[in-house]
Amino acid sequence: MKTRTLLFVLLCICIGYSSPAQEQDKAATISLFTGVINYQGDLQLNSFTLRHANFAGGVFIRKPLNRWFTLRGGISAGKIEAADKWNRDDLKSRNLSFSSSIKEAYLGLEVTILDMSVGRFTPYLFGGIAIFHFNPWTLDKNGVKTFLKPLSTEGQGLSQFPEQKPYKLTQFSLPIGGGAKFAISDGLNVGFEFSQRKSFTDYIDDVSSHFVDANVLQQQRGTIAVELAYRADELPGGRPLFPSQGDQRGTPSEADWYYFLGTTLEMKLSNLGSMFRSNRSVGSQRCPRNVAY
Repeated sequence: MKTRTLLFVLLCICIGYSSPAQEQDKAATISLFTGVINYQGDLQLNSFTLRHANFAGGVFIRKPLNRWFTLRGGISAGKIEAADKWNRDDLKSRNLSFSSSIKEAYLGLEVTILDMSVGRFTPYLFGGIAIFHFNPWTLDKNGVKTFLKPLSTEGQGLSQFPEQKPYKLTQFSLPIGGGAKFAISDGLNVGFEFSQRKSFTDYIDDVSSHFVDANVLQQQRGTIAVELAYRADELPGGRPLFPSQGDQRGTPSEADWYYFLGTTLEMKLSNLGSMFRSNRSVGSQRCPRNVAY
């Protein structure tokens, strides 16, 4: 319900500011984003770090509404990963790890700080709403890729643990961020941008709350579920016994985040269309036919 309300308010703001300042350049633009993606959660406690970040890319459309506000929407994708071997010292013995692709689509409202019609540079801020898909997986001790959600590693969806609800792989998030862009020619800008996504799930990394009874987990999901729910026994000197039901496995009070950092290349859609029309014109030229006089 909160997500729908936020989207409604965002659209109302966009509509409300769409009429004034007709003299401003309202040409729509397309931007390409290239950079990195990372995440914050139970296996990566830092709010921002470039360690173990991976390549990310995206494309988005901007449509100026007036001097201050721009509607933007786009898609982004990348891969996140984390492991306790890179984590805080007191968590290394837990020995959990995960990877997941992140694919998202978002709609947002951008606030331009400076007027680029009288200058060549402006910082900006933006916020909005996104829908994203993830699917955490890990490699078992034999190096076999295994998706974690079907294993119910914390008892999600098992009748013996009714309080452990299964999580959905498609979720909403709230993008917030900012950046700056520089005009290098009429209709072509370059820039950099940083943005965070506040998610509403603590299971992007498949780690959230506590351990459940190993015997029940094995009966319901098999040996592999038990092996990947608790991996300290894989370490030299690690505790061999599976933890007791209720022992802490994660921190359920804090949802996961993910974030992007990178550069942007922005071009007016009208200029892009002209390039394609020009290419077609060049390709369509033919040598003149011989004409008899």
